[in-house]
Amino acid sequence: MEIHKKIWPKYFQEILEGKKKFEVRLADFEIKEGDILVLEEYDPKTKKYTGRTIKKKVGFVTKFNPAECHSLEDIKKYGFWEIDIE
Repeated sequence: MEIHKKIWPKYFQEILEGKKKFEVRLADFEIKEGDILVLEEYDPKTKKYTGRTIKKKVGFVTKFNPAECHSLEDIKKYGFWEIDIE
């Protein structure tokens, strides 16, 4: 299945250059290993799509709830790291 999602230019470019190899998304849609994630570049300043897209095959995917591990106060205070491991 193809899943279309918007992505801001900074993150689109990082994926295009091969630097960013992960996505963190709100789990408000269904996705599974083997699906195709179609990332459509969207400029939040102009509120328009740029026309550039990237298609990526979904590998490992897991759903988690950060509030099960941390207090909402700590989440707001510290945020999260997104870490690419090889």
